[in-house]
Amino acid sequence: MKVLFLDESGDHNLTVIDPSYPLFVLGGVIVEQNYAEGPLEDSLRDFKYRLFGRKDLILHTADITRNRNGFEQLKEKEFREHFYHELNLLLRNIRFQVVACVIRKDDHLSRYGVAALDPYMMSLDVLVERFCMEIGNVSGGGVIVAERRDSTLDRELDIAWLNLKVRGTKYIKAKDIENRVIGLNLRSKAANIAGLQLADLVVTPIGRKVLGKAIKEDYKVVEEKFRCSHTGRVEGYGLVVLPK
Repeated sequence: MKVLFLDESGDHNLTVIDPSYPLFVLGGVIVEQNYAEGPLEDSLRDFKYRLFGRKDLILHTADITRNRNGFEQLKEKEFREHFYHELNLLLRNIRFQVVACVIRKDDHLSRYGVAALDPYMMSLDVLVERFCMEIGNVSGGGVIVAERRDSTLDRELDIAWLNLKVRGTKYIKAKDIENRVIGLNLRSKAANIAGLQLADLVVTPIGRKVLGKAIKEDYKVVEEKFRCSHTGRVEGYGLVVLPK
């Protein structure tokens, strides 16, 4: 069975748009369940122990970039360079596929105005479609895992998921979503789930790339992991940027 772990970068608010980051990114990593629960967990625990001497750290981009919640040592230039070298090596060696949807919020709002759909719900449609396509015609072939946020947002996500199972998407029928994906599970960050941390690490580099910022090594690793067509095409298969 395949697992799609989800995370986001930016916020899905269309009322107030941050000019420095006018994007919403919903991204995910697709991992085989046995791999996610075994080698993936082992790899992340080993990485944390080797670099920090502990296994209970949560790899969270916001904490890493702000040198907090256990990542204070990253203030030291030499250690920071060593950390990122080891992290990129870890990501390169892990087996996973990346799928992501990026919404350019300014363009989305100017094109659709008051009829503009919520970026999270739009992105969820896109990722569920790609996940179902990746699963293929396999009953109970996948499950989706997302991080708990707050009760309001969690309820909205639950409703969006139920809606997908009722109406389907542009390319996947509701009955196929119902058949292929056994559910959407919400788990807390404190549960220290490797797959959710992996998803967290890939979404920000994607946002930076779409914004046209300088390419770093982390994006080069992500780029190698995108879901793609048999000819190697990523656009529309592993990465969707909207509006087109």
